[in-house]
Order: sequence, then C-alpha cells, then structure tokens
Amino acid sequence: MMASNGSRQALVSIFKGEKYHLWSLKMKTMFRSQELWVLVETGFEDGNPAEPDQHIRERRKKDAKALFFIQTALDDDILSRISAANTAHEAWEILKQEYMVTQNVILVKLQTLRQKFETLSMEQKETVEEYYLGRMSTIVNQMKAYGEFPTIIESNDLSTYTFDELMSSEEKAFQVNGDSLENGRSRYYGS
Repeated sequence: MMASNGSRQALVSIFKGEKYHLWSLKMKTMFRSQELWVLVETGFEDGNPAEPDQHIRERRKKDAKALFFIQTALDDDILSRISAANTAHEAWEILKQEYMVTQNVILVKLQTLRQKFETLSMEQKETVEEYYLGRMSTIVNQMKAYGEFPTIIESNDLSTYTFDELMSSEEKAFQVNGDSLENGRSRYYGS
C-alpha cells in the first residue's frame, strides 16, 4: 500500500490474517507519519453545533483517508470483515479484537518455540551454516517477533558470527541426532 504525502511515500504490506502485531505496528507508524493515529485510535465525534462546519468536514476527510488506508492494506478476505465500519476507528477496533493475539497465546507460542530451540540439533548431512543460518535462525526470528531473545543472539547478530564464535557459543547447538560433538567434530564429519 502506498500512502503519499507530497513526494514522500510509505510502503505497508497487505494484511492476510497472520502476524497482526507486526502489521498493526507498521500501520500505526504510517498513521503517525500522516498525523492520523489519534483519530484512528480514539475516533471522532462530529463536535458541537457551535463548531465551524469546516473543522467537521476536515475531521471527516481525515477519517475517510485513514479508513481508506486501512481498507487498502487488507486482503480481500479480511476487508469483508470491516465492510460495515463507517469510521477508521470502528475498522481498527474490529481488526484489533479479531486478530490481536492475547498475552496467553503469545506465552504458549513462545513456550513451543523455546522447546524447539532447546531441542534443535543438526541433521546428518546439514552444514553448520545451514543449521545456524537456516533452521536455527528461523526459530530465533520467530521468537524475536514475540519479544524473546535467545542467549545466542543477545550480544551479537547471528549473521555476524564467525565460524569459531558459532562453534564456541553453545554445546547443544552442535548435537547431531542426539550425539554431542567431541573436539569440534561429529561422527558424521570424519571424527
């Protein structure tokens, strides 16, 4: 989705029903950049009768703009769920209630990811690079998305580790089918 303001443009991915917390973060930032977030978050009322019509029209126009941004950032299947919403606030609240992951669900997902991380071991024909930058990195990134940072990446970015740093980081990371590496080599790599 492109939102333009003069020559500036912001790209927001289309929400397809997954990773709402990441999509909503991008949308909030986009709304802030367009000075629309307060309107989306709290909604608006037409005001009192003494307020000038121009102010009321301006708020309605901003709300329609925000609602348009929400609608264009949704997959068609998701868009149908907010089709009855008349304001950006209404649409945002519908999406938030339906897709926001509760803290309990996050804790369950993190527990599952932690277990995968702790039991992860190299496959027989897998290289160290494939293991770390492939499967382990995937789990680590999923955990990071939920706010968890495994010890191996707390001090360094995984992609900047050297081979020696990876070898010394954690012994469990070098288990191959349950067999610990001895002297930095496994039975599969010519020990």
